[in-house]
Amino acid sequence: MRTDDDSWDIVTGVGATALGVAAMRAAESRRPDALFHDPYAEQLVSAVGLPGWQKLVSGDVSSLDAEIARVYGPLGGFLVARTCYFDDYFDAASAAEVRQIVILAAGLDARAYRLDWPDGATLFELDQPKVLDFKASALARVRPAVDRREVAVDLRQDWPTALREKGFDPQAPTAWLAEGLLRYLPSDAQDRLFENVVALSASGSRFAANHTGDTPNADRLRAGRSRMMATLGIDVDLTDLWYPAEGRSDPVDWFAAQGWTTERTGPISVLADRGRAMPEDITDEMKSQTLMTAIRGDSTR
Repeated sequence: MRTDDDSWDIVTGVGATALGVAAMRAAESRRPDALFHDPYAEQLVSAVGLPGWQKLVSGDVSSLDAEIARVYGPLGGFLVARTCYFDDYFDAASAAEVRQIVILAAGLDARAYRLDWPDGATLFELDQPKVLDFKASALARVRPAVDRREVAVDLRQDWPTALREKGFDPQAPTAWLAEGLLRYLPSDAQDRLFENVVALSASGSRFAANHTGDTPNADRLRAGRSRMMATLGIDVDLTDLWYPAEGRSDPVDWFAAQGWTTERTGPISVLADRGRAMPEDITDEMKSQTLMTAIRGDSTR
């Protein structure tokens, strides 16, 4: 059960979800028709040394029961679409000459290593100390493709101060990313996060995130994902990790109210644009997922 001061490493609690996302990225990278290639995802998962995670990397869910395998499909499809969308987001930010990047709750995100970054770019990764320590150890022999700076801090604490202490410049345009983060924050902490982002964002800054809305079968899906983890021998109860949806701001509406230019799309459209059709039973489960970008165009703080 989540508490306001809980913590985690890479194989427990919220940290384990980052491991699951990396496993899905590794599985996609193995496909002959892969929509992206993350050569570091499998390396990160392998560093844990647990066979359940390796099974997810292989993409082999044939041994799972039909209900669990059905849960795997929309989850994998959404994570692939999410990765593609945010990769494009950073490409667009670089093209717009944004040279300061902040990844909130970076987890096992390997974009600092695998994307092409322009000269002069600085990328800040914020996350729990144990998570960042694990990634640094697992990728110790890999050189980042950008000036990568770790900010070991809990996002429920004073992370803006910790970010500035690492050299963040609030006068420079910033590309912010909150991937797979928002529902792991209480609703009031989510709004404080947004307020801090706005306070630290110069004109030309942009913010991207995914948002999960509740559907009538949301509880069943989360329970199915937990059963999938248990079947694989992974001790993570996903049903207790999200905070309630009630009273939570829609991030697109929130940033639009602050005068930012916003766009909203869904994972089905992202995959379709890349020529990957998804079965109807899978797309039905993906419709609660939103991908969004907001851009600040004003000239005042």
